[in-house]
Amino acid sequence: MSRVTAAVVQVGSYLFDTPRTLAKAQQAIAEAVAGGARIVVLPEAYLGGYPKGLTFGVTVGERSRPGRDEFRRYFESAIDVPGPETDALAALAQDLGVHIVTGAVERSGGTLYCVALFLGPRGGLLAKHRKLMPTAAERLIWGMGDGSTMPVVDTGAARLGAGICWENYMPLFRAAMYAKGVDIWCAPSVDHRDAWQATMRHVALEGRCFVLCANQFLTRAELPPDVSPVQGEAPGTVLINGGSVIVSPLGEVLAGPLRDAEGILTAELDLAELPRARFDFDAHGHYSRPDVFTLHVDAHPHPGTRWSGPPPEGPDGAP
Repeated sequence: MSRVTAAVVQVGSYLFDTPRTLAKAQQAIAEAVAGGARIVVLPEAYLGGYPKGLTFGVTVGERSRPGRDEFRRYFESAIDVPGPETDALAALAQDLGVHIVTGAVERSGGTLYCVALFLGPRGGLLAKHRKLMPTAAERLIWGMGDGSTMPVVDTGAARLGAGICWENYMPLFRAAMYAKGVDIWCAPSVDHRDAWQATMRHVALEGRCFVLCANQFLTRAELPPDVSPVQGEAPGTVLINGGSVIVSPLGEVLAGPLRDAEGILTAELDLAELPRARFDFDAHGHYSRPDVFTLHVDAHPHPGTRWSGPPPEGPDGAP
């Protein structure tokens, strides 16, 4: 078994300024690779931004004109997949010889999706995972993914999968990903609560996999002044206080949690720890009891329209 160095990047987006956010990501990835990393994970909704505290003018049964315009700005800040931003990261992955997993907000037709993108040194954009269930008010701005975008990516040394923020609380999603043989579980997130650390350690122990959690560190300074979620906040007001962490397959914290600042956590992952950890627990193997429990996963895409003849090209380039 080999070893691989991984890094989680704790940074905040510049809301409504995707080019500036992309440049910040490129710099952070280069710094992580200079520190030895060959796998780099960035936070949830990093490209496109996580609009912490914004309401988009919504109350039950009502939407406001200013809120619709705020959503327009957010929609225009999202990215196409593939598109110029993924092309730029794919080129960087190739130049640096690194696998990148980053959170983003994908624009597809008239809908936005929270996604995790996988990019590699050979093949560019390797895969996309759409968040299955947006959390709470996120349902106002993001659509739901389906079982067709639950990839596991083989780097040659280990298999990468991703659970975005509160997807990590979905038992059947976790079971499906364990069945795919995830070795390194990437968890782009914006959950900065202390309780989140217990979740990351639980996923590592349950899946007997390494967990790489990258969280945003976001202050009021990263939000435009005209969209302050709370009037009167100082520029240094912390909206998301990090908590990025790297955990071993036996639940040991290898790096972090990092709080109160942007930064990069790095750890060398000894892949020989995977069979050692699975010796007494394999969630999809000898501990699964398939004679008692069965999980059915529908991995088909579910488009809103099905064509019986040759379809026109849609927003995803497919029927």
